[in-house]
Formats: sequence, structure tokens, C-alpha cells
Amino acid sequence: MTDTREKTAGIIGGMGPEATVDLMRRIIRLTPALDDGDHIRCLVDSNPKIPSRIAAIIEGRGEDPGPCMAAMARGLEASGADFLAIACNTAHVYYDAVCAAVRIPVIHMVKSVLDHLTEFHPNCSDLGILASPAIRITGLYENILGPAGIRIIHPDPEEQDRLFRVIRKVKAGDLGPGVHEEYGRVRDHLQKRGRAWRSWPARN
Repeated sequence: MTDTREKTAGIIGGMGPEATVDLMRRIIRLTPALDDGDHIRCLVDSNPKIPSRIAAIIEGRGEDPGPCMAAMARGLEASGADFLAIACNTAHVYYDAVCAAVRIPVIHMVKSVLDHLTEFHPNCSDLGILASPAIRITGLYENILGPAGIRIIHPDPEEQDRLFRVIRKVKAGDLGPGVHEEYGRVRDHLQKRGRAWRSWPARN
């Protein structure tokens, strides 16, 4: 028998809190609702006390965030979540630990990106990534999109450092025009870098 009941979403969040709120805002905006009761029930564990992904991945000295995220996943499942989403790119490095902790499905953000590209942009061959250095270090996007023939382009080291400073400022609550300007510089740089890479198809 097909289960037609409305599903409850569980969100593993807090990495950072702004990203969690942004995900919820997107869910609300994309839900065709006419009144409060038409929206999707979300169970959210926004836990900014999860061990630092930066310390664990970039600095190589931090506590493993996986067990904490697994515990959050179990809590959300026990509270009635039918599936889970992780509101952080970098945290998907610990996706397997989350999956192993629960019996419900866990959405993989990067695999969802691949599904979207396959359906709506089947000719995509290059994808620029604006994210923390941990994404490049772990090869998170390369490992999933690479086998599909999509080349991942990151900013060069100087602009990657600039982007990391932007990310830290946003985490500290700075959303002012200076942050937007710095982010725009990195974005424009990555676009130019992408055009240059497309002119050298054998480069990697």
C-alpha cells in the first residue's frame, strides 16, 4: 500500500544557524501553501555546538563531528521525522555517519545537485564552487560529480582565502555591504576562471 500521508522533514542544522534558517525559508517559499496548515512540518535541531568541521578537516586537530551529528539524527527520527536534510555543505563529509545512525532516508545535497543538473542542465560540463576550503580538501563535489563528467572549478588560493574570510564574517553576523562586495569579487573571479578553463579542455 502506498503511503500518502504528508511527510515530516528533519533538519540537522546549526552549521551555521543562518544556513539552517535559509533552508527553512526556501522550504516555505517553495511550498504551494494558501494557509498555515498547508506548510510542511519541520523538526529542526539547530545545534551550533557541533564540533568544528574546520578544525577537524582543515586544521586536522578537532573532534570528529560525526558522532554528534549521528546523535542529532537519531533524536530527529525518534521525534517523528520521516527523512533528514543536512543544512551545510561541509557537514556532508559525515553523511555516512548520519545514514548509519537512522533507518529513515537522508538527503545528500551534492547528489541532489547532480540530479538537478542531469534533469535541467544536461550539457553542464563545468561547475564553479563557492564554499569553504574544506570542500576542496575533501573533494566532496569532485567525488560525486566527476564520474558524471562534470569538472569542478574552485577559486584560486588568494580568492579562496578571501571567500573563507567572507564566510567567517557571515558566521559572526556581518551581512553588511563590505561582505557583499568581497563575495562579489570572488564570484566574478570564479566566473572568469571558469571561462579560462573552458578554453583549456585538457586542464585538470
